[in-house]
Amino acid sequence: MAAPWEDVLRNEAAVQEAARVAVDAALLAGVLMRTEGEPNASDVVNYAPFTLLPSAVPSALFEQAYAVQQDFNLLVDAISQNKEFLEHTLASTIKVDDFTARLFRIYMQVLEEGLAQSVFLGINRSDYMFDRGVDGTPALKQIEINTIAASFGGLTSRTVAVHGQVLKVLGKSKEASRLLPNNPSKGLALGIAKAWELYGSPSAVVMFLVEEVQRNIFDQRCVENELWNRNIRVIRRRFRDVFEKGSLDDARRLYMDGQEVAVVYYREGYVPKNYDQQNWEARLLLERSRAVKCPDIATQLAGTKKVQQELSQPGTLEKLLPGRAEAVARIRATFAGLYSLDVGEEGDKIAAMAIADPDRFVLKPQREGGGNNLYGEELRQVLEKIRDSPERTSYILMDKIKPQPAMNYLLRAHSPLQVSECISELGIFGVYIRQGEEMVMNKAAGHLLRTKAIEHADGGVAAGVAVLDTPYLV
Repeated sequence: MAAPWEDVLRNEAAVQEAARVAVDAALLAGVLMRTEGEPNASDVVNYAPFTLLPSAVPSALFEQAYAVQQDFNLLVDAISQNKEFLEHTLASTIKVDDFTARLFRIYMQVLEEGLAQSVFLGINRSDYMFDRGVDGTPALKQIEINTIAASFGGLTSRTVAVHGQVLKVLGKSKEASRLLPNNPSKGLALGIAKAWELYGSPSAVVMFLVEEVQRNIFDQRCVENELWNRNIRVIRRRFRDVFEKGSLDDARRLYMDGQEVAVVYYREGYVPKNYDQQNWEARLLLERSRAVKCPDIATQLAGTKKVQQELSQPGTLEKLLPGRAEAVARIRATFAGLYSLDVGEEGDKIAAMAIADPDRFVLKPQREGGGNNLYGEELRQVLEKIRDSPERTSYILMDKIKPQPAMNYLLRAHSPLQVSECISELGIFGVYIRQGEEMVMNKAAGHLLRTKAIEHADGGVAAGVAVLDTPYLV
């Protein structure tokens, strides 16, 4: 899967010059993050980490990932509407995982009260790696699907121009012209704008629900600016603000500071540390409202690892997507081996298998956001500790994907320039809108390629491990 950069990688002077050009191009294009020292201030910023050169991606697998995205959108939406499936699938998890249990309690409370929301907006990102088979042929294998706060749609919209510039400086204009245009921020904003329109109140605002620490603000601003360009007002608030100033009227319309809110776009709320008691109360208020939540709590639950594992069971996809045999086949083709650690003989066997051969597997808790998975010796130690405890049901086990590494330079502020052996992960953004029973929008909205050095087992860009990249199709 080699890209045609081997000559460049051997030319140190060319690499040094290209890296200088690349950093300036990134700053110029707005591939930016706030600094760790000043995470809430935009008067000191730096470039977000990225690869010097675009990485090779097999074009057939790239096309396969795009082709299955609408199927995944339909699947996530079907799961979010299926109370019996969510109850059955998460029954063991909510006994031992407090975070999932609290989300589930809000979900049940809102259902019992009756949904006020009639327009549903899903923005997800399905992530894949290219597994090297026994015969060396790469295959597309899904890592996970992120149904809440899927990030980097904004910054990745701007990295193509940077890599194009680098290739031109290296005398590779023809290769630069082959880089695909990519603008997820426009696609994500299109979904939010359509949901805002269907909500039907022209004076209402879109609320970005954001974290206390906002290093990745420019990624969000890319989407936000697309909405302002459509004359849609955007406000940014935290859970704390919702708790203090949010309210519902008799029709369960949501108001913040006296402004009606049409759409709540979550860029927060996906890990336990995002919540204290006040924030849980704020979340319940939002979920009870008529506003379009992206995602609503059912869709967040649809993205849990336990649901992912259940989907791999024979017959499950057919039940969720009846009469869609082709979609089921396309989805199933992307699944890696997934195993349940539920209490019982089967779970005991799976746990023993993983303890005996930990390098074959990844142990995944019910968490989003990168940096949570366990590998190798750490996996073995954790499983040995919890093998006889119900706590093990809060994890799932997955076959470890083994991609073919390639050489590249990872550009990070204040880090020395050195070549690394790297692997990449491809994400496809999906956007869908359902109004009542009718699917109003269902599309793939762009892609994200992230690359990391092979010594890092887990973690994304926000976790400080992976860097932004651009696919070069081969």
